[in-house]
Amino acid sequence: MALKGKKVAILIESDYFEPEIFYYQRRFQEEQADLHFLTRLWGQSSLTFKGHEWHIPFECRESFEGMSDDVLRSYSAIIVPSGMVADRLRYPTDVHQLAPATELLKRAFAEPTILKGIICHGMWLMSAVPEVVRGRRAVVNNNLIGDARNMGIDFVDQDLVVDRDLVTARTGDHAPIFARRIIDMLACQ
Repeated sequence: MALKGKKVAILIESDYFEPEIFYYQRRFQEEQADLHFLTRLWGQSSLTFKGHEWHIPFECRESFEGMSDDVLRSYSAIIVPSGMVADRLRYPTDVHQLAPATELLKRAFAEPTILKGIICHGMWLMSAVPEVVRGRRAVVNNNLIGDARNMGIDFVDQDLVVDRDLVTARTGDHAPIFARRIIDMLACQ
């Protein structure tokens, strides 16, 4: 009940890590968060994605495309999950523009009242805007350490790292400690 009235967004795409996403569904619901799964709908009313491990379908009906600043600021937290979600969401239609998900996160980083949670491979979404995370302390999946350092991130070899409004965790298997920290931080706001 600690999050009643708090809006939490979780980005979603194909190749999501099912245990992580299903954990968030239950855990944030248990805290009575107003939970929203957001994606790029490509003009569709909904899209169904398949998970990475068991290919479980997950339907999403909400888009972050065209989200106004007011709506963005209505979220208490935005979470970029593990797996290949970030890689799929960083696809730009026009190579001269940021992918909509990257643009959303760039705007969210300009709002210190929005907690940003990035786990495992999620930091890939920030690779086109390294200035947003440069100098921030964070952890990523072990095979992204070079990418993180190239973005100017101060890589910390821990399973969970908090740097002001940024919470990062090493892998999708760390979802319980990641979610716990986000819940605790939001409950104190």
